[in-house]
Amino acid sequence: MLPVSRGPLSAALLAALSGPAPGLDDAEALRDVAVPSPADPFADEDLQLALYCAYELHYRGLDGVDAAWEWSPALLALRGRMEAVFEAGLRALVPDVGPAPSAEDVDLAIREIAAEDAPGLSQYLQRSATIDQYREVLVQRSAYQLKEADPHSWAMPRLYGAPKAALVEIQADEYGGGRPERMHARLFADTMEALGLDSDYGAYLDRIPARALSTVNLMSFFGLHRRWRGAIIGHLALFESTSSIPNGRYAAGLRRLGRDDEAAVAFFDEHVEADAVHENLATVDMAGGLIRQDPSLAGDVLFGARCLAELEGAWTGEVLAAFEAGRSSLLHPLERTPVAA
Repeated sequence: MLPVSRGPLSAALLAALSGPAPGLDDAEALRDVAVPSPADPFADEDLQLALYCAYELHYRGLDGVDAAWEWSPALLALRGRMEAVFEAGLRALVPDVGPAPSAEDVDLAIREIAAEDAPGLSQYLQRSATIDQYREVLVQRSAYQLKEADPHSWAMPRLYGAPKAALVEIQADEYGGGRPERMHARLFADTMEALGLDSDYGAYLDRIPARALSTVNLMSFFGLHRRWRGAIIGHLALFESTSSIPNGRYAAGLRRLGRDDEAAVAFFDEHVEADAVHENLATVDMAGGLIRQDPSLAGDVLFGARCLAELEGAWTGEVLAAFEAGRSSLLHPLERTPVAA
């Protein structure tokens, strides 16, 4: 079932996707679909949903959508116009990354970004959140976590040598080291189920706001374009550098609420351990190794990291504002069903 549209752009795209894909020689089929240029594209529900759906065809697809749409020239042309707005927004957010770091200094540059102040969602969840607020955060994160690691895996064929080896080592852990029940996406699904949520892929897309979708679209945008291979590596390096401590807080908050069962906390506990190991691997071996091979990518590495910090900070701020105002952070609130302790 396709999601509900959020404006004329997503309505036109979803209407087209409900039918057969145009032929390979028809690149003009979606030419008349207008793409907005909002002041804040990352808060635009219509744009972010449309872009998310276009990217999703490269992952598990959308129910009922002809698989031929994935490489439709008409859709790629429309996606390119959406990406132009998305990229312009990123460049407005991060107009200058500062001096490009050397391979030896990039880990310090990444850690400086990680140390910058940001709204404290993990602290809030640890100290104050209700179980229903936890459930809302899981719903928002499900847009990425149920396909965790997949966007970064697009970088593998674009790398070689030491940075590729480091990336593969990180991703092997993300995918459970060959054990499907330990895949991080599976552990996240277990957490959702433990808290009374539907873990089916895409089940909550209609409830997830634009700012959360923008954080996933950022990964897909960088990962699907070879020219942004430096940015997706910078994104992952910062991702791994800012994961261990927050995940420890998420686990502590669930335990505060009486949820100490493995199904509820295993996902967070796993990230405390795994990402503490991944941090040096991601910043020194992967990001540093890439810059050592190609110093011209140093600026892109920092750009990817800074874009992550900006979009995550905006999303976190929006969620915290909703919680502190006593309202739902979702487009449509969840039913408040009892969760077994």
